[in-house]
Amino acid sequence: MSPLNVVGRRLLVAVLVLTALLMPAQAFAQQADWPSPVHDDQVFWFLFFEQLEFASTSETNAAVWDVQGWIGDDYNRFWFKSEGDRTNRAGAGDFEVQALYSRLITPYWDFQAGVRYDRQLGTGPNLQRAHLVVGFQGLAPYWWEMEPVLFISEDGDVSTRVEASYDLLLTQRLILQPQVEVNLAASAVEEWGVGSGLNDLSVDLRLRYEIRRQLAPYVGVSWLQRFGATADLARSEGQDVAELAFLAGVRMWF
Repeated sequence: MSPLNVVGRRLLVAVLVLTALLMPAQAFAQQADWPSPVHDDQVFWFLFFEQLEFASTSETNAAVWDVQGWIGDDYNRFWFKSEGDRTNRAGAGDFEVQALYSRLITPYWDFQAGVRYDRQLGTGPNLQRAHLVVGFQGLAPYWWEMEPVLFISEDGDVSTRVEASYDLLLTQRLILQPQVEVNLAASAVEEWGVGSGLNDLSVDLRLRYEIRRQLAPYVGVSWLQRFGATADLARSEGQDVAELAFLAGVRMWF
């Protein structure tokens, strides 16, 4: 091959490479008959009713909920969370609502920060308070879903909560879910029934049947154990230090 042909071929290759680099991705995809590039800035949303259940103990019956959802893209999201219960004791119950900004920091973990509002209902004066929230939510090794969170109340009281759950597939539709929640506080807040140190530990076990992935009725049991000063405050209010509840409910998402 003559030197002129070699130079010509090299110039042609250089022109083609430069054209590919400068051509917009969309135009190049159309010309090469490739699919359009994926955009990661689309807005999505998700609503998850993790627990909508009826809980029965030896003392009370209660309607319980645990709901969360988000709207945003793959990296930045607004999260909404709410959980609480309403018992048959003259409208007694309590609930909390969280509004959080969430940022994806690793493929399996989100950093979250925002505010939390609590309200406690009963025969006496209704209590309410606000918190700052800082925490994480994600998937730990061995497929445990984890949610460690730090709370700082408007009065400067510091507390923390750690939740962990795991899905054990007995079949493709029958799933056993153990769940553990631990609450700790740096200082006592007696009007809220909170002592310093380890407050309580709850262990739940739910067995659900997924009619569809988005809809699954379940039954289960829940064990709550209070400790230390929190247990003393519960005794003074006539409450049990340990509670066993039987659960029946439905889990669904959209």
